[in-house]
Amino acid sequence: MDLADLLRTLAAAMTPVGELRLAIPLSISHLGMPWYQALPIAIVGNMVPVLVLVPGLERITTLVRSYPTPAGRALDWWIARVTRTYHGHYQRYGALVLVGLVAVPLPFTGAWTGSAVAWAVRVPPRTAIPLIALGVVIAGVTVTLLTVAGIQLSVLIKEGG
Repeated sequence: MDLADLLRTLAAAMTPVGELRLAIPLSISHLGMPWYQALPIAIVGNMVPVLVLVPGLERITTLVRSYPTPAGRALDWWIARVTRTYHGHYQRYGALVLVGLVAVPLPFTGAWTGSAVAWAVRVPPRTAIPLIALGVVIAGVTVTLLTVAGIQLSVLIKEGG
């Protein structure tokens, strides 16, 4: 495994839009990394922002709100929206909501969203980080299975056609 490929995988997994949905297919199909190397590297990369965001979002929002800017107003709007959307679900279903939100590899889900929701509904970091990690592992396995299956299907189609 090349160090540059490892760093590319880590960086792709840390992005708020790409996360595992980008890092794993990139590593396996474009960088030629075996799935058993790509999966743990992507999981670690996806968890790095969580370890900063979950305990740090309170400080970040306090700083942003301390200045009367459009960013502060947008942040207040977003916090109110996330709280309205997820607080009742979290109260009703508890940890399953946070794990599910992170585990489903679709747009606007993932570790970044899970971190924001955990902060917005006031899940303590000691509780939120393991729940998000579980969701990241589930999403990583799902994306890996889909990527490997897609590559194998592609090979079969090329051979048959």
